[in-house]
Amino acid sequence: MSRHDKIKDLYREKQTFGARTLVAAIACLAMAALLLFRLFNLQVLQQDYYATRADQNRMRLSAVAPVRGLIYDRNGAVLAQNTPAFVLEIVPEQITGKLDDTLKRLSKLVHLDDTEIARFKDRVRKSPRYRGVPLRTNLSLEEVARFEVNRYDFDGVDVTAGLTRSYPLAGTAAHVVGYVGGITEDEYKGVAEASYRGLSQIGKVGIEKSHENELRGEPGAKVIEANAYGRPLRELDYQQGTPGRNLVLSLDAKVQLVAETALGDYNGAVIAIDPRNGEVIAMVSKPGFNPHLFGEGIDAKTYKALLADPARPLYNRALQGTYPPGSTIKPFMALAGLEYDVVDAHHHEFCGGQMSLPNSSRKYRCWRRSGHGSLDMAGAVARSCDIYFYNVAINLGIDRIHSFLDQFGLGRSTEIDLPLEKGGLLPSREWKQRVRKEGWYPGETLNVGIGQGYMSVTPMQLAQITARMAMRGGGFRPHLVRGIQDPITLETREIAPEPLDPILNKHKADWETVVYAMQQVTQTQGGTGFSVFKDAPYTVAGKSGSAQVAGLKQDEKVAPTQESLPLHLRDHALFIAFAPADNPQIAVGLIAEHGGHGASVAGPVARQIMDQYLLGEIRYRPPGSAAGTPTPAVAAPPLPPGSAPSNPDGEEEDDIVPPAPAAPASGANPTVQ
Repeated sequence: MSRHDKIKDLYREKQTFGARTLVAAIACLAMAALLLFRLFNLQVLQQDYYATRADQNRMRLSAVAPVRGLIYDRNGAVLAQNTPAFVLEIVPEQITGKLDDTLKRLSKLVHLDDTEIARFKDRVRKSPRYRGVPLRTNLSLEEVARFEVNRYDFDGVDVTAGLTRSYPLAGTAAHVVGYVGGITEDEYKGVAEASYRGLSQIGKVGIEKSHENELRGEPGAKVIEANAYGRPLRELDYQQGTPGRNLVLSLDAKVQLVAETALGDYNGAVIAIDPRNGEVIAMVSKPGFNPHLFGEGIDAKTYKALLADPARPLYNRALQGTYPPGSTIKPFMALAGLEYDVVDAHHHEFCGGQMSLPNSSRKYRCWRRSGHGSLDMAGAVARSCDIYFYNVAINLGIDRIHSFLDQFGLGRSTEIDLPLEKGGLLPSREWKQRVRKEGWYPGETLNVGIGQGYMSVTPMQLAQITARMAMRGGGFRPHLVRGIQDPITLETREIAPEPLDPILNKHKADWETVVYAMQQVTQTQGGTGFSVFKDAPYTVAGKSGSAQVAGLKQDEKVAPTQESLPLHLRDHALFIAFAPADNPQIAVGLIAEHGGHGASVAGPVARQIMDQYLLGEIRYRPPGSAAGTPTPAVAAPPLPPGSAPSNPDGEEEDDIVPPAPAAPASGANPTVQ
């Protein structure tokens, strides 16, 4: 017997083997039971859930972007439309591997430059990862074909046939129409997510922004059957989105183009309103910009260049630019003087070229240093005499001036249907005490009387107060949307004008007195606008103005000519007008920055706008311009030193004391306001 046989225990081995067999059997039974339970759970208890999940893997539900509404002008010219395009889109959450690797492989199939890649990455950072982000728009058919052949190699990447926003008139009316751009994460937080499924763009500025809800439409949905690789096989169901509604604006594209062209090389703003209903006929802010840059996603370099441009092309001067109204405020000061009985139409003031307040040596000069002599109200408005309106302002006082001009809406926005409008400033004692912690000085009242000092208006307000003068105190809230059109039935719902509270004067005849005075500006020899409007086949009530940019020294007896000053120190040129004077159909307010003279620079712009709107053609050409198309009105070249400028119409050059004058000398008359 071997030593191994001596230690072998068969009984114990049988027990051990049996125990192991039992454990293995129990484990197998347990696993079988678990497997059966799991199969029962999957196939019976959760059959509906997993059947739905399986269908979702096979069938994909995706949003169908609605067609954005179109924008037309009052005559049916298209201002904003949708054009077909193939869009290369990436859903960051669905791509496999690194994003840069996907972009590198895609660049071998479609053209991608550094600008487009940088713009795409910026969009990815600002958008939710589950949202599709456009990489390229307007792919060529060849690029689409190359991608489709290799689609299986790009998870999360797709080419969709869609529509992109385009603006047929490019930069014309860009500040009014606005543009669309990619939706940012912050913008998603402020909108109903369900309304933007399938959409990647939203209105950013202008009408595109203020009427986003009407233009957007409601998204639809489609069900697509896909294979195991996610490649679409067929479309199982399709529900078209509800298209956005079309907007018909009151804007006249022809008048708009004439206004932009007539401004020439000057930056500035032009507003034309139909005073009978508040419809905006033209709204120009110059310089403008190309809205197509934003529709496809502007790159950082181009955007920074626009922001750094000293001309500020993205700045809407019509609504956000604030300027002293200059002499354009004088007809309203005349009306205030009549209302408070401090002056009448036949009252004469003598203008010797300068005046001083009682007990003060400070001189307040008229733009015409030699003076105008004795003038009544109509003559003072026609020749824009500063001395006349200094005296009107003194007799009115700042409290009554503020109360009267407040009725015209100065100092607050007009509430036009566009975003970001400013309200300007109508100064008062309370305002100065609150903001500057100072009392009101008598000299400041004189400045306000000729539209200088602290007072500021927007070009929109300038046109609106002109429209209210044209309507003899009546008027409507200015608006751009004239009608909302159903894109399917083409039925248009017109927008009813919103009347404003009437401005009630004690004497209705006062309106006609001031309107008559404004007519003398354009219809009598010596009126500041006579040379521009003398042959107009319609009657025009107007007023020119020059808003001073740089003040004059007290001992400066001869004012420098505007042409002799550097461009940035020249006065702003303003003009307001409405026509026909007895049956107003158009009211215009405009400013040409650093234009120098209101009548000779801004006046021709107003004349050409009125010609186009009332006559359908331009009959006035500024001296030296070619016939055929509107020619920009540009400043004359600087005169030789010592030369006197020709001034046949008595164009005003307001001599204004700058804002924030020193306190009055002791002993000044305390009753002067």
